Amino acid sequence: MVIFIFFISIWYLSLFSQTFFQHRYAAHGAFMMSKGWERFFFILTYITQGSSYMSPKAYGIMHRLHHAHTDTPLDPHSPSNSSNIFSMMWHTRTVYQNILHRKIAIEERYSKNLPSWDSFDRFANGGFSRLLWVALYILFFVAFATSPWQYLLLPIVISMGAFHGAIVNWFAHKYGYINFKLKNTSMNLLFVDVLMLGESYHNNHHKHPAAVNFGRRWYEIDPVYYVIRLLSYIKIIRIVKGSNVYI
Repeated sequence: MVIFIFFISIWYLSLFSQTFFQHRYAAHGAFMMSKGWERFFFILTYITQGSSYMSPKAYGIMHRLHHAHTDTPLDPHSPSNSSNIFSMMWHTRTVYQNILHRKIAIEERYSKNLPSWDSFDRFANGGFSRLLWVALYILFFVAFATSPWQYLLLPIVISMGAFHGAIVNWFAHKYGYINFKLKNTSMNLLFVDVLMLGESYHNNHHKHPAAVNFGRRWYEIDPVYYVIRLLSYIKIIRIVKGSNVYI
């Protein structure tokens, strides 16, 4: 039971940090926050994502490239460019590493107004940090696993961010329904998205990238939108874009 609670907790806490901080805040600037709160969410993202932590700055650049070049050869992660989900995710990793280590030139329009904490990102993306998290996860499983088959969850915990990315970037470009006819393959994977905290409303998101609410129809529940409204109400963030208008 402890392992299942741990797994579900890591699934949702890691995903929240990705969609709230790296995606909606860093990549799209859907809301603003002070430098102090920005540093707080840097640390929270690191703690919740652990060994699969991604730099919000590098993530933001990569995600902006995805929107600018969706389903073209310049898209960092598109099923249109890969024969299988594993090759797509490996290519995504390569692009991310090249951006992170500044091995490729990035136009200013993709890098402006991104949250930056370079010294923290160097540590968080370093080999020592990732190995430390892996060791902690293994020790946790050794201490609390009650059956050998529970260890099958360990690789997912270690690479949680990749699993989240694969679900959206592969499956939400292949399966689902559309609200908007766009010049790309983005789809809404789930009708009520509790599993991915709104991230699977991918067609909606490609139509309105900076919208704070990824849901568009009345039944498209985006749980993170309500968290954002709460954080806005208590003045931790300030919403500058987005709408909860349904179609």
